[in-house]
Amino acid sequence: MADLFSSGRIVDLIIILVALEAIALSVYRRRAGRGIPFLDLLPNLLSGVFLLLAVKAAMLALPWPSIASALFAALLAHLSDLVRRWR
Repeated sequence: MADLFSSGRIVDLIIILVALEAIALSVYRRRAGRGIPFLDLLPNLLSGVFLLLAVKAAMLALPWPSIASALFAALLAHLSDLVRRWR
């Protein structure tokens, strides 16, 4: 279990869960005809994924530009989500 965290693979597993969540919500919307449209959901999920990648980069002690890039990508996804919701 410690290796799962020290190697950063725990983040990979969580990202896989996020991808499965996106698939499940898309299938639900397609079948039930209700729920969140995928394009409205995507920026929110991407923001979380980029934050997870920043955590992984920090866990692996990668150079600061790697962490900053992931955080910046999370910010852009978050702002995109805000713009879509604001309308």
